Amino acid sequence: MITHQFDQRNSILNTFISELRDVAIQKDAMRFRRNIERIGEIMAYEVSQTLDYEETEVTTPLGTKKTFRRTDRLVICSVLRAGLPLHHGILNYFDAAENAFISAYRHHPNNDDDFEVVVNYFASPSLEGKVLILTDPMLATGKTLENVLNVLKDHGTPKQIHIISVIGSLTGVAKVEKVFPKDTQLWIAAVDEKLSSRGYILPGLGDAGDLSYGVKL
Repeated sequence: MITHQFDQRNSILNTFISELRDVAIQKDAMRFRRNIERIGEIMAYEVSQTLDYEETEVTTPLGTKKTFRRTDRLVICSVLRAGLPLHHGILNYFDAAENAFISAYRHHPNNDDDFEVVVNYFASPSLEGKVLILTDPMLATGKTLENVLNVLKDHGTPKQIHIISVIGSLTGVAKVEKVFPKDTQLWIAAVDEKLSSRGYILPGLGDAGDLSYGVKL
């Protein structure tokens, strides 16, 4: 797996990450969502440089000009609900992409630290021969993306898989590297070293879904 970690070099993306982590700034849910969306836009641009293009000709009011247009067909698949702002940011740049959504959540059957990831909703077009962009803002243990991958297998074989995340853990990155195809590319803004006993990223930023859309029952 090829990993692109953005916090290892200076850019405006680091400002957005800093604001996402800040307990004072993240109280503004609209700004929190917008910062994740902007990170999605930055990463979509970076991913766009790996895609296939063909030369074409466009007619202007004053003549014609040779240019290049993308030939790869894209599917953006996001994990609900936390993945929605990231999805929107990517879709802002890949506006002709098809879209898929999957519901995955942690279930603690014994109300302790042990949990399983439950997938109970999935809607997707065929993935056969297309470039799949899989988005999940928090790559903690990697179990969610592993389960998502298992569900996706019944919808065709993608030409290429890109995973886009905002913050991950070393454990989560290692898990994804183990279970996804070797040519998968991971685009991640920051990687933290530790997980809590319940599998949450430390220091992380909290629950991205709750911070974006409110606390769930």
